[in-house]
Amino acid sequence: MKQGFFYITIFLISSFMNAQISASDVVLQNKIEKLIEQLTIEEKVALCSGRDDWSTMPIERLDIPWIWLSDGPHGIRRAPATNKPGYGDQLPATCFPTASALAASWDIDLVYKVGQTLGEECQALDVNVLLGPGVNIKRSVLGGRNFEYFSEDPILSGEMGAAFINGVQSQGVGTSLKHFAANNVETMRMYNNSNVDSRTLNEIYLKPFEIAVKKAQPWTVMASYNRVQGEYGTQNSYLLTEKLKNEWDFKGIVISDWFAIVDRVKAMKAGMHIEMPKVSTVNNAIVVDAIKNGILDIAVVDGLVKEILTIVFKAKSLEKEGIQLNIEKDHAFARKVAAEVATLLKNDNEVLPITKEKYKKVAIIGEFAVNPRYQGNGSSQVKPTQLDKALDIIKNEYGKDIKITYSQGYNLTNDNDISLIEEAKKIAANADVALVFSGLPLQYESEGIDRTHINMPASHNKLINEISTVQKNTVVVLTNGSAVTMPWLKNVSGVLETWLGGQAGAGGITDVLFGKVNPSGKLAETFPMRLEDTPAFFNFPGEQGDVLYGERFFVGYRYYDERKIEPLFPFGYGLSYTNFEYSNLKVSSKNTTDKEGLTVSLTVKNIGKVKGKEVVQLYVSDQESTLQRPEKELKKFVKIELNPGEEKTVSFKLESNDFSYFDSKRNRWIAESGDFVISVGASSRDIRVSEKINLQSTQLVPLAFDEYTFFLEYWNNKQTRKILLEYMPNWIRGIVTEGDEAEIREYQGFMVEHPLIKYPYITSGEITHEQVLEIVEKCKNLTYTP
Repeated sequence: MKQGFFYITIFLISSFMNAQISASDVVLQNKIEKLIEQLTIEEKVALCSGRDDWSTMPIERLDIPWIWLSDGPHGIRRAPATNKPGYGDQLPATCFPTASALAASWDIDLVYKVGQTLGEECQALDVNVLLGPGVNIKRSVLGGRNFEYFSEDPILSGEMGAAFINGVQSQGVGTSLKHFAANNVETMRMYNNSNVDSRTLNEIYLKPFEIAVKKAQPWTVMASYNRVQGEYGTQNSYLLTEKLKNEWDFKGIVISDWFAIVDRVKAMKAGMHIEMPKVSTVNNAIVVDAIKNGILDIAVVDGLVKEILTIVFKAKSLEKEGIQLNIEKDHAFARKVAAEVATLLKNDNEVLPITKEKYKKVAIIGEFAVNPRYQGNGSSQVKPTQLDKALDIIKNEYGKDIKITYSQGYNLTNDNDISLIEEAKKIAANADVALVFSGLPLQYESEGIDRTHINMPASHNKLINEISTVQKNTVVVLTNGSAVTMPWLKNVSGVLETWLGGQAGAGGITDVLFGKVNPSGKLAETFPMRLEDTPAFFNFPGEQGDVLYGERFFVGYRYYDERKIEPLFPFGYGLSYTNFEYSNLKVSSKNTTDKEGLTVSLTVKNIGKVKGKEVVQLYVSDQESTLQRPEKELKKFVKIELNPGEEKTVSFKLESNDFSYFDSKRNRWIAESGDFVISVGASSRDIRVSEKINLQSTQLVPLAFDEYTFFLEYWNNKQTRKILLEYMPNWIRGIVTEGDEAEIREYQGFMVEHPLIKYPYITSGEITHEQVLEIVEKCKNLTYTP
C-alpha cells in the first residue's frame, strides 16, 4: 500500500513538473512572438548571422542576448574574447582523447561521461554551445580529419555521437552535430562535391546524423563546406529541411561551418538559421533586399528567427554561476578514458603487461615518450591544463623496482634522420623488454589537408625493425589518429594502439602497459595491409571538384568482406589480458515479422585469470535481397565487464530498421521477407555464434512502376499483368505459352526486356503512347509486400 502511494506521488509530481515546463514553454514562445513583431527586417536578418567570431547577434534595444560558441569536440578551445580567433591564446581546458580514440572504447556510458565533463567545463568557461561531435564516416584512411571522427561504421558513429551530445547537454550546454553531411575529404573542401548515390547517402553517411538527432536532439547542427549531390551543404534543402527537420523532427537550429555560406538567400530558404562567423554587412544587405523585392518570404525569416531565439533564451536560462574548472579531477578522468580506449593489437607470448616479476630492465625508446603527440592539428586544438609524459610517469609510478633507460630513437623535426638508432639499439639490447613509442607526427594529420599515404615516418619504421633485431621483447606503442601500415609487424612481440590520447594519454597508456588497467579498446576502423586495398583507393580525394563515391555502401569492413581481402587488423578487433567465451545464443523466434522484431541473447564468460571488459558485437546478414547488400552489417553492440570465471547474459533487441535497406526509387526503408543470419562476435572477422531466422515483412510498399519500367516487371506482378492483358491482348497472345498459367516463351525474352514506353511500336500500334501513360496512372496506388 505504501509502495503504491509512493509511485502515485511520484507520478503526480512528474505530471506537475511537466505541466510547469509546458507552461514555461508557452510563456517563452509568446515572448518570442512579440519580439518578432517588434523586430525590424534588418534586425531579423542580423539575428541570422553571427556577431563576430564566436558569438550570436544580440539586439540590445529588445534585451535579446547573445550566446558563446566554442570549438571542440574533445576539449574546449575558448578564445580570450568572442572577437578573437583563439589560436595559441585560447584558455586552458582539459584535452580528452579525440573522437577516433573515444570510438575505440565502444563504451556509450564512458562517452556520455566525457560529454558531461566537457559540459561542466563549458559552464566554467562561459561557453553556451560546444561545436561537436563530428559523426562523419571515415570513408578513406587518407582523410586528414579522421582523428576528429568516430568510425567507418554508421551505427557506431551515431551511437557515440548521441552519447556525447546527451552528456554535454545534461549540463545545460548545447552541442553542434557536424559536419552535415558527407564531409569525408579535406582536399578542396570548400567546393568539392560528394557525388554519392541516394541509397549510400542514406544508409551510410546520413545514418549517424539520424541516430544522433533522434536519440539526443542536439541544440544545433553544423552544415558542411562541401557540396552534396551537387548542392552546397549550407543551402541543401534535401538535407536541411526534408531530412533533418521533416523526417527526423530536428528541433534545434542549423549553423554554417565558419565561412561556408555561398548564397545566403538560398541557404535561408533551405533551412539555414545562422551564418557563422559574421562575414560582412554585405551579406545582410543582400538578404534585406531579397525580402523587400519578394525573393525571400519574410515568413521564412520569421520562422528562422523564432527558432534561433528559442535556443538563445534556452541557453541563457541554463547558465550556471560560480562554476570553476576542476583541473585535477578532470585530468584524472581523462587518464582513465585514455586507458579505456587503448587497443591491444598484438601480444605474443604475453609480452604485456610489464611486471617486476617478468622484467627487471625496461628500455623506453622514442621521442614521443618525452614529447607526446596528444591531439590533432587544426580548429580542434585544445590548450591543455597540464600534460603527462610517459617517461616521467613510468619512472615516478612504476620504476621503483625496475631499471628504466631512455633513448630518443628518432627526431620529430626530421623524418629521415636515422642517426639516433644505434644508441637506441644499445639500450634495447641491454634490457629485458623495449617499449618503442612511435607513430605519426602532428603534421601528418590535419584539418584542411588529406594524407597522401598511410606510412609512418621512415625513421620510425627503421627504428622498430632495428630494435626488433636485438630485442625479442619489442613492444610498439603507437600514437596516431587513424590507420597506419606496419611493415615490421611480424618482427615485434606486441603492439598497443593508443590513438591521440589527450593531455593524460601518457598516464592511461602506462597504466595499460604495466597492467593496472586491462586493455579493452576495439578498432572502430579497419587497418589495411596497404593503401591499395582500401575501398576508396581509386576515388579519393576526387578530381576537378568532384568526389565519386564509387565504392557505394561498401565502406570499411563491408568492402573487405565483399572483396575477401585480409586486412592488417579487422574492424572491431582488440585483444585483452584475459579471454572470453561466447555461448548459448538464443533468438526469441526463428520466425518473426518486421513489426514484432527480435530479441537476441547469449552468454559471455571470462575464462581468463584477470578482470576484463569485452565488446560484444552483433551483425545482421540478409541471405537473399532484391538489391545488393553487404555480407554483414553491425547493428548492435555492448561493452561488459567480467571478473575471472564470471559470466553474463547479454540481450539485444532488433527492430525493422535493423533488417532494412534504403530503396532510392521509393525513397523509403524496406525490410524484405526472407532469411537473415544473426551473428555475434568479438570483431567483424571473429564471429563466435550465429543463428538463422526468417523475417516476414508486413510493409505495403508502392510498386513505383512508370513508363520506363520493363514490360517483364509488369508481367511478373499479378496485379499489373491483368492491366497489360487489357491493353495489348493480341501481342501478348503471340509471346506466351498456352494454358491457364501463361508463361513467356523462352525465345521471346529479348522482346519483353524493354521499357513500357517502347511498346507502341513494338506491338505495331496495338497500344498507344497515351495508353502507356494510362497504365502508369492505374499502377500509382498499387502496393506489394516485399
